[in-house]
Amino acid sequence: MKTFYVTTPIYYPSHPEGKFHIGTAYTTVSCDVMKRYKNLRGYDTYYLTGTDEHGAKVETVAASVNKTPQEHVDFVADNLKKLWKLFDVEYDDFIRTTEARHEDIVQIIFEKLLENDDIYLGEYEGAYCKVCESFYTETQLNEDKTCPECGAPTEVLKEESYFLRLSKYADKLLKHIDENPDFIFPESRRNEVVAFVKGGLEDLCVSRTKLKWGVKVKSNPKHVVYVWIDALSNYLTALGLYSKDDSLYQKFWVNGDEIIHVVGKDILRFHAIYWPIMLFALDIPVKYKLFVHGWILMKDGKMSKSKGNVIYPEPLIERYGVDAVRYALIRELSYGNDGVFAPDSFIQRVNSDIANDYGNLVNRTVAMINKYFNGSIKKNKATTKFDKTIEELIETTKADFEENIEKFALQKALASVWTLISRTNKYIDETTPWLLAKDESKKDELENVLYHLVESIRCATILLIPTFVETTKTVFDQLGIKDKYQTWEQIKYGVLTKVDVKEAKVIFPRLDLDEEVEYILSLMNGKKKEEVPEITFEEFMKVDMRVGEVIESKLHPKADRLLVSKIDIDGETRQIVSGIAEHVKPEDFVGEKVVVVTNLKPIKLRGELSEGMILAAEDDEKLEVIKTNVKKGTKVKWKSTISR
Repeated sequence: MKTFYVTTPIYYPSHPEGKFHIGTAYTTVSCDVMKRYKNLRGYDTYYLTGTDEHGAKVETVAASVNKTPQEHVDFVADNLKKLWKLFDVEYDDFIRTTEARHEDIVQIIFEKLLENDDIYLGEYEGAYCKVCESFYTETQLNEDKTCPECGAPTEVLKEESYFLRLSKYADKLLKHIDENPDFIFPESRRNEVVAFVKGGLEDLCVSRTKLKWGVKVKSNPKHVVYVWIDALSNYLTALGLYSKDDSLYQKFWVNGDEIIHVVGKDILRFHAIYWPIMLFALDIPVKYKLFVHGWILMKDGKMSKSKGNVIYPEPLIERYGVDAVRYALIRELSYGNDGVFAPDSFIQRVNSDIANDYGNLVNRTVAMINKYFNGSIKKNKATTKFDKTIEELIETTKADFEENIEKFALQKALASVWTLISRTNKYIDETTPWLLAKDESKKDELENVLYHLVESIRCATILLIPTFVETTKTVFDQLGIKDKYQTWEQIKYGVLTKVDVKEAKVIFPRLDLDEEVEYILSLMNGKKKEEVPEITFEEFMKVDMRVGEVIESKLHPKADRLLVSKIDIDGETRQIVSGIAEHVKPEDFVGEKVVVVTNLKPIKLRGELSEGMILAAEDDEKLEVIKTNVKKGTKVKWKSTISR
């Protein structure tokens, strides 16, 4: 049995609420589609996803929600698993970079690279982006010295660092790309990588001394392994590389038949250059193919909370069902290019493709078999002049679908199925079964027409199994199609000898365009009330909030994004650690009166005790601490004009 190993990137827990938008969902769902397709083809499959949990940004986000980094990443990983469950994603492993099975092997990988002299100790000075956690050369920066990836300001940093010898393997990488034209899809991304490598590779900084939340270099613990060595290794640490039990590594990588990494275009360089060079240096075979997709954009550009155009998948699934969302995501992103998510296009896609073209075709066919033949038909020898077109199209659709999905052109693969579905709807208009039913002498011809409809729907539905995780089961059930006729090998005309259908039921109801567009817009721009857990008045009154005066404030000695403040609350001094250093200068903070939650359980953040929480308001652009002028120690109370 052939093997198939597919991976998503591991996702970064940078959202304080642990949320992931539909762009992340696209990557994960597309990999799920590929796995389910390969299962249909009889492959032994293994699907890996997970979370990239180290880095300075995790520390900052965790502090902003009064959590330790570990508490935050635990929370996010749990949320992500719940999201993939909603999408019916069938992953085999969920790797987390804070797990011992990963961290231990990352340390081994680093030491092996060091022993082979593929990593060396030096000093790095360059422009650093805190948001992307990446260094950039002068030529890579934007004209205003901002980050070329995210546009954030950069700062010049100088520190002792380890470096990976990229330049040593540049020629070998170019040779690999040349000898393996299918290494990077689509071709435009392949050309981009070749041009970048030919432009000259500078050795890559792979450790930090200022970073604390990460995997320590075993032979030099003051260094922490830089995020990309750490994160990229997950594809092999999850398989048990350098472990006592490396059976998965041997099966799916060393002896594996197909390996694909699916990534967005923003991390192309890391997977097309850094990762293969790491493998070259470790003497591990570079066997994977890299499929690079574009972004899901909104009509006004990239998703951003400040623009009011972020859309999260959970409410869409709740309202429209998992299959509608899975289908729309796959169908809207064209091969290798960016796609646009627009509420009106989404609803029209559901109405036109799923409800009308596919759902109505199934409903009409089942209803006619029940009406004209009491729910049961057989294959016969009658013919119409339109039959051959359907029979041949089933065969070519299977071939087109296979050709496109093997190249990760998922949109084109689905489009080929809809060509068959549309042609089958036209076949109904051409053969006019309602007229044939009026002529008893044409009963065999009518039965033949309905048989062709069932066979076309059956074959199209098998092709939709990777995308539709619930609907295909419903369709097969209504048509009475047994499991043995739902396999890849049975995608051909004339398989069934008899068909016994059940009651016709609507699969996808049509949606009101205006009403649903308004609903989705409300999700994006915040008009819809945010759903948060309700608490009782008594529970709220347990929160003790008091006014305190900042008497001392300084940067955290181990985290430049945390502020350590001493706050006087009517004679009692509390130390509070908060993630506001990027927005508040310590010297300006002293003397301010702020609102403090005083009855939170104390915790340690990077070694400093925090005995409460400072209240602040934050959006995408700024953070403001809530200030007041009333006297120290004043209790912040709930007030109402309604007598109790």
